[in-house]
Amino acid sequence: MEFRRLGRSGLNISEISYGNWLTHGSQVEEDQAQACIKAALDAGITTFDTADVYANTAAESVLGRGLKGQRRESLEIFTKVFWPTGPKGPNDKGLSRKHILESANASLKRLGTDYVDLYQAHRFDRTVPLEETMQAFADLVRQGKALYIGVSEWNAEQIARGAALARELKIPFVSNQPQYSMLWRVIEAQVVPASEHEGLSQIVWSPVAQGVLTGKYKVGQPLPAGSRATDENGGANMVKRFLDEKTLTAVAKLEPLAADAGLSMAQLAVAWVLQNPNVASAIIGASRPEQVYDNVKASGVKLEPELLTAIDEALGDVVVTDPALTVSP
Repeated sequence: MEFRRLGRSGLNISEISYGNWLTHGSQVEEDQAQACIKAALDAGITTFDTADVYANTAAESVLGRGLKGQRRESLEIFTKVFWPTGPKGPNDKGLSRKHILESANASLKRLGTDYVDLYQAHRFDRTVPLEETMQAFADLVRQGKALYIGVSEWNAEQIARGAALARELKIPFVSNQPQYSMLWRVIEAQVVPASEHEGLSQIVWSPVAQGVLTGKYKVGQPLPAGSRATDENGGANMVKRFLDEKTLTAVAKLEPLAADAGLSMAQLAVAWVLQNPNVASAIIGASRPEQVYDNVKASGVKLEPELLTAIDEALGDVVVTDPALTVSP
């Protein structure tokens, strides 16, 4: 496993991190989830990403149990706040001071730790003054409950505003967590340049495009049993944008390219996002330990310029690049 600095901070994180969205506490049973966490640790992953909303808080608890007994100082644990959890009352969502502070304390209990290495705003909240949000994050940093602050799916303008306030408050604002893959490149035109200017790295989710870039979905064939596309808990809705015939036909053209490079399709996809120097880590998820062991082999892989060009030619116009599609409620 290789490591990269997160933003302009001194924090090193594993360039492949383990995330448990749509798996732990919902799609995958406890024993299997724990086996995947163990596989991540065995493979050299030290960075673990979750969120309070995943499986309505259950995912944090599963991760906390999986990491129990590990040397805390040897791990980087990330979580997020924004979406409603619990009874979903009027203050159980968003980035108000009340919701941030109460959610942080609840997340720490579920994770079984006194602090998280990175606490992230899961989306931008247009209903709350950004000054209130950043002050709440600053208080968590000063209380020692969060070492660094990050965001997820903020656009370029929102990142610049947050960074300006972070400088005023003198807190380490170091990362953005966007969707990014060969098929979904909406961050490249605006978010990445803004992040580089402000000293933020990307911690990217869905580098294998919900499993589409593994090649398991084929034109004219039934969806594989147990795949994310058949998961009505949320996975099916997310992956369907990539399941049209044109996209799957283009993805199939990547198979000989991966084979010639000596990589699996998943390894090629994860290695591709890591070629972007603004990406500090690619988050992988897994429902089986062998998926973890396969994906981590992308660490340290350098893709030659000719291969990157061939990938672009194979995918053609199925690649999504519109920066306006950066997620924001």
